[in-house]
Amino acid sequence: MDETSDQTSELHELVGRVLAAGVRRVHVLAWRDLDDPDAGGSEVHADHFMRRWSEAGLEVLHRTSAARGLPETAVRHGYDVVRRGSRYSVFPRTVAAELTHRMGPYDALVEIWNGVPWGSPVWCRRPRFTIVHHVHGPMWEQILPRPLAGLGRTLETRLAPPFYRRTRIVTPSGSTRDELLGLGFGPEMVTAVDNGVDEFFCSTRRRDDQPTIVAAARLAPVKRFPLLLEIAGSARERVPGLRLRIVGDGPERPLLEAWIAEHRAHDWVTLVGYVPREHLRDEYSRAWVVASASVAEGWGLALTEAAACGTPAVATDITGHRSSVIDGVTGVLAPPDQMADRLVEVLTDPLRRERLAAAALDRARTLTWDASATGITRVLHEVVVRESRRTTRRAR
Repeated sequence: MDETSDQTSELHELVGRVLAAGVRRVHVLAWRDLDDPDAGGSEVHADHFMRRWSEAGLEVLHRTSAARGLPETAVRHGYDVVRRGSRYSVFPRTVAAELTHRMGPYDALVEIWNGVPWGSPVWCRRPRFTIVHHVHGPMWEQILPRPLAGLGRTLETRLAPPFYRRTRIVTPSGSTRDELLGLGFGPEMVTAVDNGVDEFFCSTRRRDDQPTIVAAARLAPVKRFPLLLEIAGSARERVPGLRLRIVGDGPERPLLEAWIAEHRAHDWVTLVGYVPREHLRDEYSRAWVVASASVAEGWGLALTEAAACGTPAVATDITGHRSSVIDGVTGVLAPPDQMADRLVEVLTDPLRRERLAAAALDRARTLTWDASATGITRVLHEVVVRESRRTTRRAR
């Protein structure tokens, strides 16, 4: 039996124990779902463990906000999806629906905390745990106007944490775990479970003849694509023929188009736009390096997807990237003002680039969604057992 089969067997065994304890229906609360136009790594992460729970016999309902063009209800990969409320009203509407049981009964709850908490410690009396992908920190100024940004930061770092001290927390990043411990969460309450890499991602074509950088993400302020353009432009002065291909779409596209026009960069910068993942895999495979100038990440899924295609990373030295990239081994991490130098070093040193690529590929092969889902299921089982023991003590 191979490692993947072992992990699948463990997951099914754990779900069997959860079912035996009387937990059959699980509600998963999240800001967005996988089909949302703004979906990213958090939504991919949620889909992977929910589909595996459904396959193992749990009834899963995924509650998210409405999205234009998407139906209010749907079934995806065996679990139910309910989309109601705006990006902001989804929080009170969902809590009200859970308290009045409008979405039906549930036996356990998973809260995915993306900046704004759902407050489950206050109103949920069933087995539950919370998934935190990252502490937003400097992202607040990127996503909200200044007065609201300060409120968001205060809510995330000061007001909400005391209510979650007794809540099990799962995070995909060891470095995010350290940040959470710094906010006062107990080490025994926070579990880091690595993200996986879909085995779909692998090398599909030969490298481009010219030095090529790929960057893949939603074109949103937190990804700092204008900064990446400046960095790549600086590196190009020392790397003849350097090209940058940006994969993704989003609100900052007009800003990037304006930069390209102003700097007459049409001959070396390509805004590829959104592509199906078959084309994304090709983009990773053809590139010499994958780059990210993000201000904050929970993990950096594009970096490990590219690693699975044998493409090393050059990225900002931030919390999530420190988990997806082993600095100096599978890629290079640096502050923004040093990224151009690091890009030049990697792009102009074939032997070093080959070593980084080989190590990136080796590490990516150890990151599976089966292992990730199994780690999350262990936490589900633990909170179910803990709640069962509490119920037994109260009955006495």
